[in-house]
Amino acid sequence: GTDLVSRLVNQTPMDGIPLSERDFNSYFLLLVVAGNETTRHTITHSMDYLMRNPDQLALLQEKPELIPWAVEEFLRMASPVYHFRRTATRDTEINGQAIKEGDKVVPWFAAGNRDPQVFDDPYRMDVTRNPNEHMAFGRGGPHMCLGNALARLEIRVMYEELLPRITGMHRLGEVSKLRSNFVNGIKRFPVSVELASAR
Repeated sequence: GTDLVSRLVNQTPMDGIPLSERDFNSYFLLLVVAGNETTRHTITHSMDYLMRNPDQLALLQEKPELIPWAVEEFLRMASPVYHFRRTATRDTEINGQAIKEGDKVVPWFAAGNRDPQVFDDPYRMDVTRNPNEHMAFGRGGPHMCLGNALARLEIRVMYEELLPRITGMHRLGEVSKLRSNFVNGIKRFPVSVELASAR
């Protein structure tokens, strides 16, 4: 087949070395997690941020043209993945820290997405923030999230469809977070939604 999983099974990678069963299983797990968990958790976190910042919710309902910018801010504030380990391909230095070729490094996206040298008032949600150079999908190159355009589309469409249909959202209890050192997830999030009257 021509789907991504079939290609992983049937095509030889560019380096000529077929994927081992272990590598295939790792890629498949990553595709399942990346294709489902991250987007739904970003949506859930973004709803929580909007409930804690009702002025931002009101602004999006008043100006739905801001939703694409809001999606980027949701991704920045609720980094769906905490980190990814990388291997240095050459000697370098970052903020005075020497890194040698072959060293393992772990960029923490949530920390980078709150860097005050990059973002004004980084702990404040601002749906008008533009540009928004967040790290939620990585920062380009071969490790950029393959599904970033689809994730953005799903979040944008969800809010374009939801916001005109509601007058408010309220938490009904505590948020129960997923215990994970990889995915920034939510297990339980009781919410009440007030529907707008039929037009």
